Amino acid sequence: MKLAETVTFGGSALDRAAQMRGKPDELAKLLKQGTPVLMIWRGKPLLDGDALGWVSASHPLVADHHAKAVFLGFDDDQPRFAIDVSHWEPDDLEGADIGAFVDFSEQRPMDVPDTAGFAELRATMTRLSPRDAELAATGKAVLDWHRSHRFCARCGAESMMAMAGWQRNCPSCGGKHFPRTDPVVIMLITRGNSVLIGRSHFWPEGMYSLLAGFVEPGETVEAAVRREVFEEAGVEVGQVEYLASQPWPFPASLMIGCHGHATTSDITIDPVEIEEAFWITRERMMEVFAGNDPTIKPARKGAIAHFLLANWLADRLD
Repeated sequence: MKLAETVTFGGSALDRAAQMRGKPDELAKLLKQGTPVLMIWRGKPLLDGDALGWVSASHPLVADHHAKAVFLGFDDDQPRFAIDVSHWEPDDLEGADIGAFVDFSEQRPMDVPDTAGFAELRATMTRLSPRDAELAATGKAVLDWHRSHRFCARCGAESMMAMAGWQRNCPSCGGKHFPRTDPVVIMLITRGNSVLIGRSHFWPEGMYSLLAGFVEPGETVEAAVRREVFEEAGVEVGQVEYLASQPWPFPASLMIGCHGHATTSDITIDPVEIEEAFWITRERMMEVFAGNDPTIKPARKGAIAHFLLANWLADRLD
C-alpha cells in the first residue's frame, strides 16, 4: 500500500540512535545541559496546543529523575528524552476521566505555559505532527512497559532500568528484559461492494470499527486474520493481503492492517467477543464518514481502522 506510512504514529523517520543507548555518560551529560524532556503523567504526554510540550531537564518534576529517563532518539539534531512524572499529584482531579476509554480532561503542572497540560493521547493524536506523534507514542509505550514490568519474570526480583530505558536487568538472576510489543491483526474484510464492521461491548454508543485480534504464538498474520474473523463473526476468509501497520501505544500493540477477501457472507457472532457485526455497503459507509448516518459513528480518526476504511472508500488500497 503506497500510503501505508502516512498512518498516525508512523512514517516520521525518527532517528532512534540505538547506538547511544549504551553510552550512559554521554546521555547524562546531555540531560545536565538542559536537553528537552517530554514529561508523561499516567500515560498522558504534556501537550502545548497542537504540539508536544517540551521542558528543560532542570524542570522541578524531572530534575531528580534523570536516572529514569528514556532516550527517544534525535529529532533532526536535537536529542529527545521522556520521563515518567506519575509521582506528581494534581491539586484537583474532580471530573477527570483517568483510565476512561477516552479521557478529555487535562492536568497542568507547575512551571509550564498556560496553554500546556497533560492530555490523553488517544483524544489528541490527530492534532500532532507525524514526528511529535511518533515521539509521544514511543515515550508512552516504553514508560508504560516500565510501570507494568518492574519485576523479573524469571525470579520475581525487582529489575533495574538499563540501556537508556530500552532494557531492564535483574540484579538477582541476571535476566534481561526488553519492551514488549503485541502484534494485533486488524482486518478490512470485504465481499463485493461491502465491508464487515463490528463493535465491542464497552465502546461508546454508535461506535463501529473493523474486526481485530491478537496474533497467537506459532501463527502467521494471514492465519490470524482468518481465525479471528471466523471466531468473532463466523465469516470465512480466503486471500489475505498486508496493507499497513500502526504502533498503537494503548498500551503496547502493533496493529497489522490486512485486506481479507471473504468467501462466505453469513454472520454468526461470538457474543463473548463482540456485541454486533454486519456488512455495510460502500455507499452507506460514505454517508457514515460524512456524518450523515443516524446510528453509526465512523472509526476514530487517527486509528488505523479509519485509515484503512478511508482508503478503501477512495479506492487506494494498492
